[in-house]
Amino acid sequence: MKSEAVTVERFYTENTGALGLKLVAGAGGLQRIIREPTVNRPGLALAGFTKYFAKHRVQVIGAAEHTFLKSLSPVDRERRYDLLLSSKVPAIVYSRSFLPDKQLLRRAERARVAVFSCPLITMKFINMATIALENLFAPRGSEMGSMVDILGVGVIIKGESGIGKSECVLALIERGYSLVADDITRVVLVDGKEVVGSCAELTRNHMEVRGIGIINVAAMFGVKSIRTDKRVDLVVSLRSWNEVPDVDRLGLEDEYVKILGVDIPQITIPVKPGRDIARLVEVAAFQTKLKASGYNPARELNERLLAQMSQKSAL
Repeated sequence: MKSEAVTVERFYTENTGALGLKLVAGAGGLQRIIREPTVNRPGLALAGFTKYFAKHRVQVIGAAEHTFLKSLSPVDRERRYDLLLSSKVPAIVYSRSFLPDKQLLRRAERARVAVFSCPLITMKFINMATIALENLFAPRGSEMGSMVDILGVGVIIKGESGIGKSECVLALIERGYSLVADDITRVVLVDGKEVVGSCAELTRNHMEVRGIGIINVAAMFGVKSIRTDKRVDLVVSLRSWNEVPDVDRLGLEDEYVKILGVDIPQITIPVKPGRDIARLVEVAAFQTKLKASGYNPARELNERLLAQMSQKSAL
């Protein structure tokens, strides 16, 4: 589990469209590190109270801060700018399409602090930027296996090379389900409790089918056959029949595998010629959905058997 360093440049490039960010000064500061996944309005710091100033956060200048700075004399304003920039803040964002004056622009260039302008109102920017930063700070990794969305159940299908993962995924896509990732699934921990899978942007919509080559799933089966990301609800491990001597025939014991520290239900399916693996994976997904709703058929049957045995022993 790892969490990559979040630079100002990464925050900027990955959220330019959603946040409407426009770099107006301080390009030399794009490599600064953002150390906290939230933003801060520096009103108190600009007024002179810096004891609890959150200097490791992206600073947002809204209407209140902008109006306050305009009300100051040029000398006093410069002093406040120097106070803000000397704190080594990662970046400054002006909301509501406000533009900083030349005094700040010159100082930001010298201090190598990136300054942005954004068209969003302040609170909307704060909300959206916080969500974006939390996503950037989230622990992430990768899992060897393909991922499919089966009626809302995100399933990662694992197995050794040549065991039939691609054929299984292709059969599921033909049945109307959606491909999330082929061969390698990128995973990210969201809100510390949910694991979300996706694929690399470069390989999105594509998958490899042995003997045929690379196919474009969206072009072949339509856009409904593709999902950009999905919560991971189940891991299915495909293993050769001979490698699974003890097959669970009842399903009373639940297996789990840890992904980014979260326990994900896992099912092992023995593979041999003649078995419809895609159908079995489909049923496993349906079973997971039933269990999530509180219904476990194996336990229900076990309880009925125990009740019947108890009645017979009482006679």
